[in-house]
Amino acid sequence: MSAPASPPPSGSVEFDEPSGTVVLRTAASCYVLRVDRAEGTVRHVHWGAPVPTADAAALPVWAGHDDSFEGRRDGVEEYPVEGGARFGVPALEVRFAEGGSPLEPRVEDVRITGGDHLVIALRDRSRPLAWELHYRVPSGGDVLERWTELTHTAGPDAQPLHLTRYASAHWPLPQRPGWRLSSVHGGWSAENRLERTAPAVGETTLTSRRGHTGHHANPWVMLDAGHADEEQGEVWATALATSGSWRLTVQRTAAQRAGVVASEGHEGVEVALAPGRRYVTPISVAVFGTGGFGGVSRAFHTYVRRHVLPHPDELRPVLYNSWEATSFEVGEDNQLALARRAASLGVELFVVDDGWFGARDDDRAGLGDWTPHPRRFPRGLRPLAGEVHRLGMSFGVWVEPEMVNADSDLFRAHPDWVLHLPDRAATELRHQLVLDFSRPEVTDWAYAWLHALVGDNAVDFLKWDFNRSFTEAGGHGGRPARQVYTEHARGVYRLLDRLRAAFPALRIEACAGGGGRIDLGILGRTDQVWTSDNTDAVDRLTIQHGFSQVYPAGVMSAWVTDSPNPLTGRTVPLAFRFHSAMAGVLGIGGDLTRWTGAEIEEAARLVGRYKDIRPLVQHGRQYRLLAPGEGPLTAVQYTDAEARRAAVLVWRAGTSFGPAHPPLRLRGLDPAGRYRDDATGAEWSGSTLTGYGLPVPALPDGDCASALVGLRRVA
Repeated sequence: MSAPASPPPSGSVEFDEPSGTVVLRTAASCYVLRVDRAEGTVRHVHWGAPVPTADAAALPVWAGHDDSFEGRRDGVEEYPVEGGARFGVPALEVRFAEGGSPLEPRVEDVRITGGDHLVIALRDRSRPLAWELHYRVPSGGDVLERWTELTHTAGPDAQPLHLTRYASAHWPLPQRPGWRLSSVHGGWSAENRLERTAPAVGETTLTSRRGHTGHHANPWVMLDAGHADEEQGEVWATALATSGSWRLTVQRTAAQRAGVVASEGHEGVEVALAPGRRYVTPISVAVFGTGGFGGVSRAFHTYVRRHVLPHPDELRPVLYNSWEATSFEVGEDNQLALARRAASLGVELFVVDDGWFGARDDDRAGLGDWTPHPRRFPRGLRPLAGEVHRLGMSFGVWVEPEMVNADSDLFRAHPDWVLHLPDRAATELRHQLVLDFSRPEVTDWAYAWLHALVGDNAVDFLKWDFNRSFTEAGGHGGRPARQVYTEHARGVYRLLDRLRAAFPALRIEACAGGGGRIDLGILGRTDQVWTSDNTDAVDRLTIQHGFSQVYPAGVMSAWVTDSPNPLTGRTVPLAFRFHSAMAGVLGIGGDLTRWTGAEIEEAARLVGRYKDIRPLVQHGRQYRLLAPGEGPLTAVQYTDAEARRAAVLVWRAGTSFGPAHPPLRLRGLDPAGRYRDDATGAEWSGSTLTGYGLPVPALPDGDCASALVGLRRVA
């Protein structure tokens, strides 16, 4: 018997033309679809473990109870349209000029470019709409990308058509005995609360109607059959790379099939497509894995580092931010005092927060007037920037380009630039209004002052904030009134791309009142994100756990602030606060002028310790050993790609009576290697650390106790 043919290399697309079967392969998964030119459909066949190409071509297409069953297409089409015997959630729905909406697809072409990019071209049989389904297999991982491009094919004298649903992708899942849905929820200062629950038979929709990603949810979902855990079991996951309004609809049928329709916009947000124009959706990203939730998370982390971030190989600096120290009382003298203290700790980036500009004495005035506050910075920002640079740190400033106060010179000059409806009162939140960044004249204005700010003041870093959701989101220039819910974010993208092209060394942190704009779209144009305005070190363990389901620690900004915490009032030891923040991109935000000499000395030591493990945290593999709330301890491990080093952070938020905790079973180590504890010199084999486990390090007495263990392979 001959040996079976080896499967093609990962990151490939194959097309068996006689059967119409397409196979997309990642490093450890397989996605199969079938093109039926006669019927005009693209049917889903399989998404899961790898199968040989010959078998894939012979696999049947699941068709409900039987081929005559009403709605037999539901759930199995790759990109279901509105029309015909389809009763599931459509990925594409259109209102044509005459008012009709049903579509009748016809397959025009199937082509593969570069070996990793599949395009299936379709069009309506008689109406002026064509669409292309794009699939791409990025190299070096287990991720699939999908997006859709839609074109109005009529001549220039035709009327626009309106896209009422325009999904990036529909991701069909197989039949399983049951399903469990994982997602995050929350609110301001309580983002990323992980929840796992059974989705209803029917439709479950997660959405943002706010014009930005949102604190209350995040555009990703994971699905499993109810048996997966952190390191074992089949998990299917998808995320959407968009920073405006969005919608993910999970469908679960009575036959226990499932699927996810991923789309930007929310209900009622239409796209007016003029003749000859093309609309390109955001990318939807998906992963299948058998290594549980942790395996899927690491696949996303690898993807973000390799294919999303502008500068993935850089180590993010330890920063200091002055907001909690000075608030709106910011001025040149107190910033200089803080900068000198920060430099003594080993800080590498000093950031001046809100209050440095215009008439900004509180949050009621000044937004939009981006010149230095004449009383607080009479010499401008350049002298402060120069001293910060002399101290060996980079210089950064806070900005909120998309917002304006009614009490500002900008609003008095351009009241029409804000989101508004002429016959409605404009709603102010945080005493501010939203500038319409879907308008080129507004983004041109923003680019001009940002270019001057960065260029004239040697600015190295921008903390780009966005502190309120959309209301009265009116349209301009003939666009539908609600199209701004998606087009504003695209305007932000264009501005960021333009600014970074002008200043390649500039680095940017995305912030939106905390974690209100965290998604793969904004990460493609920034270097890190502000995770939450809640800097309580205990609360952050839960927030950071949910964050890590999709996003890597190397983009997660985390601060050490004062105790008691300004938001919660909780008293937490300095070491615990540092250990919590060291799980991501370390920052410091307390009032250093009030820290004691002992606190300064301890902080400098911990900053140095962080710099030692920073490559592991920011670039390594993350293993969530113990989740917050599931027991007395929370623990996270980071390991480099070669398993030469590991760092383990352990926290105990509160004391309780009970037996000693069992050893921490580590992950991702070389079983034949020997590892030495940096602090104690104790040595264990990799097989012992992963099988028996690492003895829990001695923790200080009382609540909020923590420890950091560093391990190095010595043999």
